[in-house]
Amino acid sequence: MLKVMTFNILVGGGEQERFELILDVISKACPDLLILQECINWENSKRLNQVSEIMNAKFSYLGLARPRGTGNCYNVAISSTLPKEEFTSVKTYNNAAFLGHCIVELNLANGLKVFGTHFDSHSENLRFVEARYLRSLINNFDNGYYLLAGDLNALSSRDPYPKNFAELVKQSGNDKYHFPPRFEVIQEIESFGWVDMLYYIPTKKRDWITAPRMRGGVKIDYRTDYIFSSPRLAEKAEKVEIINCGNASDHFPVIATFNI
Repeated sequence: MLKVMTFNILVGGGEQERFELILDVISKACPDLLILQECINWENSKRLNQVSEIMNAKFSYLGLARPRGTGNCYNVAISSTLPKEEFTSVKTYNNAAFLGHCIVELNLANGLKVFGTHFDSHSENLRFVEARYLRSLINNFDNGYYLLAGDLNALSSRDPYPKNFAELVKQSGNDKYHFPPRFEVIQEIESFGWVDMLYYIPTKKRDWITAPRMRGGVKIDYRTDYIFSSPRLAEKAEKVEIINCGNASDHFPVIATFNI
């Protein structure tokens, strides 16, 4: 079994008090493969080491993102309980011409290829470029095991947004999804063949919110955090869940478990 967890920890995890909450969330979830976004100022490895310790991880890696205008690097961190030898290669893509932050590519001995990422927050146009760049990294799924996990900062038309969603977004003043809200990035990802794991396993009750927000006095619930898989890997899925992590972050973790 392989339990994969993606989690945007918000600006490096904040002060130590909040970071302790993040560590607690990770410890209780017990993932085999953890992908973290917004690992700002983690270059000294201190916090990645703390994550690795709480997980009893055998492998850890920090994907260095390209600097934003503020100088901050929204790094992507990987930590895993799998033996280090299982990771046959790891690579970071952070070309500023195509990516807002970075994409980390992991290749495992069992044939699994993992992409952990954090897409741009500013514009659907920029995110679409990132989705196309991701497409360029894969010839085709070729019946293989592929996984995509991260905060994509993009909306899915599959999610049960209210009928007045566009008006609510406009009232909130949140322009990152545009007016009216756009869904092209997730549609582009799915058009390649990626399977949205949240909707792959049938369920009567589905928690779907990963980013609850209160902006401009307007409360809106979004999903911007995803785990996608190739069709063959989707067949191995056992469980998908979203964890309400309270005040640990402004994003909720997404977890998928596969029988591989």
